[in-house]
Amino acid sequence: MKPSEMRELGADKFASEIESRKKELMELRFQAAMGNLAQPHRVTQLRREVAQLNTIRHEQASKQGEQA
Repeated sequence: MKPSEMRELGADKFASEIESRKKELMELRFQAAMGNLAQPHRVTQLRREVAQLNTIRHEQASKQGEQA
């Protein structure tokens, strides 16, 4: 998901998107520990997406705080 697409998400969608990515990340970590990880680059990609979602959520929350 691109950051521009992330910015269009509603506040309630952020939590569900972050949770789904964290769940997938946990599953990939288990696969890596067992030694049968098919796409090792996906771990880095998911970590980056979680960080981007958290950053955008924080930006939007601080922007709403300034406007109020």
